[in-house]
Amino acid sequence: MTGLLRSPTPEAWFEQAPRELDVLLLDHANCEKKAASTALALLFAYPDGGRDNLALSRVAREELRHYEQVQHQLARLGISFRRLAPCRYAEGLRKALPAQEPARRLGLLLVSALIEARSCERFAGLVPRLEPTLGAFYGSLHAAESRHRSLYLELARRHAEAQGLDLPASLDQLACLEAELATAPDPVFRFHSGRPG
Repeated sequence: MTGLLRSPTPEAWFEQAPRELDVLLLDHANCEKKAASTALALLFAYPDGGRDNLALSRVAREELRHYEQVQHQLARLGISFRRLAPCRYAEGLRKALPAQEPARRLGLLLVSALIEARSCERFAGLVPRLEPTLGAFYGSLHAAESRHRSLYLELARRHAEAQGLDLPASLDQLACLEAELATAPDPVFRFHSGRPG
């Protein structure tokens, strides 16, 4: 578990994942598209980012590459596309974001770091629980997503320092909410859902 996360993913989530492999991969593909979209949205919303925006551009490209790789796994396993309703995780985090700048930008960066951190934790936990090819695929994603987590956290740190914002307090509030969303009983199984049941 990364230091950003306040609680580990429940074991029941990892036990459920191989039973709902189609949902896991279909929703993971959606997550990669959303991650690319988030990086692009930050580029558009804050065009004054300079070299930071070059890093966000690389994140967007990597997330789209991951989407392509998930699509390859779906095709390999013969899983057909179908739409999935999102779970409460990302929406719950976004609802907690401040409405006004400069606090909103800090919140967006911290939420992105937390989502990447949770993804890293789940990637690592999935490796031994899935068939070897798919397990190796999830292992291969870990390093890139870890870089993304670190980048978002560093961007948040710089922004907080420049604007005189309290990063530890903001992170603690969002991390506690993230832990609740990732561990509480959840009626649907998704890549970032809570405990099944």
